[in-house]
This record gives sequence, C-alpha cells and structure tokens, in this order.
Amino acid sequence: MRKSLILVAGVVASPASAGTLTVTVPRLSVAEYHKPYVAAWIEPAAGGPARTLAVWYDVKKKGNEPGTKWLADLRTWWRKGGRSLNLAADGVSGATRAPGAYRIPLPADLRPGAYVVHVEAARESGGRELVSVPLSVPVRDASATGRSELGAVSVTVR
Repeated sequence: MRKSLILVAGVVASPASAGTLTVTVPRLSVAEYHKPYVAAWIEPAAGGPARTLAVWYDVKKKGNEPGTKWLADLRTWWRKGGRSLNLAADGVSGATRAPGAYRIPLPADLRPGAYVVHVEAARESGGRELVSVPLSVPVRDASATGRSELGAVSVTVR
C-alpha cells in the first residue's frame, strides 16, 4: 500500500505539462532606452480564452498617470483579456525587467493539446513586437526569436 501512495504522490507532484517559458529582453543601442512593458500569455491554438502568465510594467508609478495606464500599448494582450485583469495580480504582475533572460513557469494544469504562447513587448520611445511560439502539451521544446524589442522566446521541458 505504501508503494501505491508514493506513486500517486509522484504523479501529482510532476504533471506532464510542467515547463518553462524563457523570455529574453535584448540590450538595445539606442539614445534613450526604457525598459519594455511585457505581457506573456497562453491560449488554445484552436481559439479560446487567453491565460496571462506574466505582465511586467511600471508597478511603482502612481498619481495621475499610473503604470497601468500604458498597458493598453500591449495591444494584442490587452484585447485578449488584459483589460479585464485586476492588477497587481499575485504571481503574474511585476516590475519591468532590464536586458537579460527571464524564466516564467507554465501552468501545471494545462490539459494535453495544442496551444500558442505569445509574448508582447512595447517600449516608450521604442517599438512594439509580438512573438508567438506554437506549443504541444505534453510539452515539447519550441522557440522563436524576435527582431527588435524581444530576443529569443523559448519553451522548454523541466
């Protein structure tokens, strides 16, 4: 009986869909650099509700123009459900990031199927970019590379 209990606990602790999204914010050589606002979300490939994985914005900006005011510049994410998200959201929202590679855990409760992971960036005095990565659950490694505001975006198996 003890072996059965351990086996069940092992299945629960390590779901087949556990994976990581890695987002790279590149170092840009521009006269006036501002850290980008970034949103990452996942949605079924056949269509359906989007699930926000991360939103990086100016969380400390208060007053007449709070940091959330500019989230609408992440146009695709905003339309897919960002406007209805109550921020700051635990485990989802955070401050903008300096250039570097950042890991975001994928939801452990993803059902088997085809998905698309999207990462969108918008930068003040800069541009916008949307990078999409097709994903199959159980997770298989997948990646795409941005051309300007985003670098490599990849999904890897833990």
